[in-house]
Amino acid sequence: MQKLFGEQRREFLLNKLIDEGAPITGTALAAMANVSRQVIVSDMTLMKARNEPIISTSQGYLYLKERKEAHVSRQIACVHTAEDTENELKLLVSAGATVKDVTIEHPVYGELTANVFVSTESEADDFIRKIHSSNAGYLLELTDGFHLHTLTAPNEAILDRAVEAMREHGYLIEDHES
Repeated sequence: MQKLFGEQRREFLLNKLIDEGAPITGTALAAMANVSRQVIVSDMTLMKARNEPIISTSQGYLYLKERKEAHVSRQIACVHTAEDTENELKLLVSAGATVKDVTIEHPVYGELTANVFVSTESEADDFIRKIHSSNAGYLLELTDGFHLHTLTAPNEAILDRAVEAMREHGYLIEDHES
């Protein structure tokens, strides 16, 4: 492919993200546009500054179109060890929920939220694999396991199932209150 420049490249990238409807890695976008990954990071920052609904997830960049399948959301308060993260994610997605994000209350920075967007066991496996291969830590490690998740689903019954699965495994903060 011929190297694209400036606005032409950003238009190309935006269309790729919109058409794909799923996350695309910065490396893959860089290969498509015949530029470095750093150029992609810069382009994504510029497009976000123009209010394009692009987010960076653990699976890559995602254009946030209105998702018809996710009509309801709920935030849940969780606590568990880092070793329980894989099981937590798989419990939630097997109930039919999408784990949209994770939030912690940091003593210096205040509220920190990171996009997760995990909807399947395969995506959960990829997320865990990326954490391990990058030697990154989980945000919950900064707060002794305390964190929030925003869950989305097509209906409340699915969210109720997800919360009940978390309760059964003792992962909800309410299970640890005295």
